[in-house]
Amino acid sequence: MTARGLAYVLRATGRQIAKRHKKAQRPHGRQSVKKLMAHGESVNSIEVEAPKLFDCMARRFHVDYAFYKTGPDKYLLFFKAGQADAITACFERYSRRLLEQSKSSRIPIREQLKKAAEQLVKEPPKTQERTKEVVREER
Repeated sequence: MTARGLAYVLRATGRQIAKRHKKAQRPHGRQSVKKLMAHGESVNSIEVEAPKLFDCMARRFHVDYAFYKTGPDKYLLFFKAGQADAITACFERYSRRLLEQSKSSRIPIREQLKKAAEQLVKEPPKTQERTKEVVREER
């Protein structure tokens, strides 16, 4: 056997060992529900509305979790029962952030009506002009 052949065999063996090692490790962070259940630990769930926002928070706390879509804009969040304390802290931050976003994006109805009235004053409806132009073009 030559040195080149021996090097080839050693590289192939090293790749196989690394592949098995990687496969044996448990995934962490966001994963599928099937992989989370395969960890062999008890799992709890909570209903969540904004999974992307929760994703950002969960990465900070290094928790294992999975989302399952139950309907339009409704998701179930599955997490390990052993990580309940971390999930509680994470969920507290998530809910605080969600409330901040909803407060900042709301514009009171009276302000919306004032803006709409100002726009109508500035730009009167052009429906009559358009219909006259369409009639002239058809003739």
